[in-house]
Amino acid sequence: MSETPELNVLGEPLVPCGFDPVTGFFRDGCCRTCDEDVGSHTVCAEVTAEFLAYSKEVGNDLSTPRPEYGFAGLKPGDRWCLCAPRWQQALEAGAAPRVFLLGTHVGALEHVDFAALKRHAVDLS
Repeated sequence: MSETPELNVLGEPLVPCGFDPVTGFFRDGCCRTCDEDVGSHTVCAEVTAEFLAYSKEVGNDLSTPRPEYGFAGLKPGDRWCLCAPRWQQALEAGAAPRVFLLGTHVGALEHVDFAALKRHAVDLS
C-alpha cells in the first residue's frame, strides 16, 4: 500500500465498503487495488437478488456459501467490492446494483464511466 491515501471516484479519501461480510481484494473492508488485483475489485456495491442471479448465470456464484474459503455467500443488501468489468457487464445487461461512490476506488474509472456510476449511486444527496 502506498503512503498517500487511496482515493475514491470523487477524488476524496477512500472510505470502507463493508465489514459484514468483510470485502475487498485485501479482505480489509475497502475496495483498494494493486497490480495483483487483475479483476479490479474496485466498485463498492449493494448487491441485489437480480445482480446475484445475473452473476451466477455468467459464472461467478457469489450467493452460495463456500465454507472452505471462509465465505458465507452474499445476500441482497450486502455491500461488496465488485470487479469493475463485471459491474460494467451487469450494467449492459440491465442488472447493475447500486453503488457507494465514497467506497468506490478511483481505479474503477479505468473500466466504467463515472456518469454510469453516478446514476447508480446511493450516496449522492
